[in-house]
Amino acid sequence: MEIVGRASVMFIVIYGLLRLLGKREIGQMTPFELVTLIVMGDLIQQSVTHQDFSMTAAVLAIVTFAAWTLFFNGLSHFFPKLRPLLEGEPVVLVRDGKLLRTNMSRERIDRDELASEMRLAGISRIDQVAWAILETEGKISFIRADSQEIDPRHGEDGAT
Repeated sequence: MEIVGRASVMFIVIYGLLRLLGKREIGQMTPFELVTLIVMGDLIQQSVTHQDFSMTAAVLAIVTFAAWTLFFNGLSHFFPKLRPLLEGEPVVLVRDGKLLRTNMSRERIDRDELASEMRLAGISRIDQVAWAILETEGKISFIRADSQEIDPRHGEDGAT
C-alpha cells in the first residue's frame, strides 16, 4: 500500500510540473528538456518503489499512474468546467497578423519558433495569419487571413 501512496504523490507532482512547464510536443523539446524528462523517470521510479525492484512494485506503480490518469480524464470529460484547470486552454498567439507578445511570452514561444511553425504550415508572412492558436496538446493551429469559408452546399467558390 505504501507504493500506491508514493505513486499517487509522484503522479500529482508530475502532473503539476508538466502543467507548469507549458504546452510542448516531444518534437518541440530541446535535447536538454528530453534528457531531463528521461532522468525524471528514473528519479520517480526510485522514489515510488523505494528501491523495491520487484515486479509487484513496478506493476503497482504503473497501475496507480494509469488509474490517476483515467481519473483525471474522467473528471475532465464529465465535468467540463474543470477542463481548463486539468487540460489547459488554447491560447491565441496571433490575431489579425499581430503578435500577441504577452501570450507568447507566457507560453515561452519566441518569434523564431512561431516562424518555423508558420513555414511548416506553408505561411511565409505574419500578415497572412488571421489566427495562430496554441492548442492544449502543444500544436499551433493557423487560420490564414486570405482563407474563405467554404459553404459545403456550394463548393469552394461559393457558387451554386
